[in-house]
Amino acid sequence: MGHGRQATAVEIFSDRLAKDLDSVNGAGVAKYCGANRGVGKQSGNHNANARIDRQIHRQRCPRVGTPAANASDHLDTAAVIADPSGDIGDLYAWSHDGRLNLVMTIVGGKFSDHVRYSFHIDSGKSVGKTDATIDFECDFESAFAPQCRLGDVERARGDAGSPSGLMSEQGRFRVFAGVRDDPFYDNVRGTRAALNVAGAVLTAGVARDGAGCPRFTRATVARILDEWQHSDGHAGANLLAGWKIAALVISVDLKAVNHGGPLLGVWGTTSVRAAPPNHPPRTGWADFEADIAATLAIYDAFDGVCGNQWLAVQNATPATRYSELAQLLADDRLWVNSTAKSCHQYLAAEYHHAGAANHDCGGRTPNYDAVDVFHSLLVRGHTSGVSDGVDADDRVHSDTQFPFLASPPTPPL
Repeated sequence: MGHGRQATAVEIFSDRLAKDLDSVNGAGVAKYCGANRGVGKQSGNHNANARIDRQIHRQRCPRVGTPAANASDHLDTAAVIADPSGDIGDLYAWSHDGRLNLVMTIVGGKFSDHVRYSFHIDSGKSVGKTDATIDFECDFESAFAPQCRLGDVERARGDAGSPSGLMSEQGRFRVFAGVRDDPFYDNVRGTRAALNVAGAVLTAGVARDGAGCPRFTRATVARILDEWQHSDGHAGANLLAGWKIAALVISVDLKAVNHGGPLLGVWGTTSVRAAPPNHPPRTGWADFEADIAATLAIYDAFDGVCGNQWLAVQNATPATRYSELAQLLADDRLWVNSTAKSCHQYLAAEYHHAGAANHDCGGRTPNYDAVDVFHSLLVRGHTSGVSDGVDADDRVHSDTQFPFLASPPTPPL
């Protein structure tokens, strides 16, 4: 087992959905056979991209699924389970007014003086191809007093707990570290119910096409989509409303991080400071493409039509139908077009790279409905059309005003 955690594009949804499902039913977590790296996690790319449900994975790899003694996500290392202050919840990245804004949320609700919190910023001229990298690392000396370094060119040290944050020595970046409202929102109960429907059919046995896409009946499809947008038979509700997290927030001058080009690939890690890094190198990310493709085939079936998923290649051999999207997801970085003047569309940079020209920064702001966008792309091939019935968080977050995340709600007297 590893010493820290990486939270990546593909894995972050699997991770958080596993936590969310556990919060509902108290069940132990099965180890994910698709992207299980056994050493921790990194968080980046699509964050909302792959909270792939454990119940479906159990149908695909029952030999690997093993219940955990306590509720935890399937990609946590022993160190993270023992110390949730190293447990990345989500990663956000977007550009605005000449700045790159970064947010890492920590599930444990606090920072640890044993853990290093890192953003990795790759830059290049196109999605997936980068020529330069700079790391942003923070070590905590007390609850909200980090020592942060932007490569070897800039640093800040002191109390970063006030909403205005802490400015670096030369003014290239500002950092905030403190408790905020969790901006992630999700109809967990509805998602669980929908995936239970699919899981039951997969367990009973269902025909699949040559690419592994299940042939669900119209009745099954209708139940999946209906359950997805309701909570226990009622209107969809955000189970995570009012949740508090620790947030590490950075706003940094774009000129300090885009040396390789305007396309920025962002990912994050936590690691035990006294231990060497223990997460898979980027060169190994492609090893998980086949497992990701197998899971994409299942989601593709949720509308009863196989082959209409985003980037599915209709005339490809069955074995390669989902390869293009699997390759994109396995890249594990959240992509930001730093030349864009506005940020309104989740996955906009990836969309542009795939041929749908646009002028949006993409990335992920705290206000994107990333869950619905990603589910819609997996199921119907469009950025809308599949809803979990929850369209916004219960608190109002900002894309422009530091530290971006809303303060946690004040408990009643």
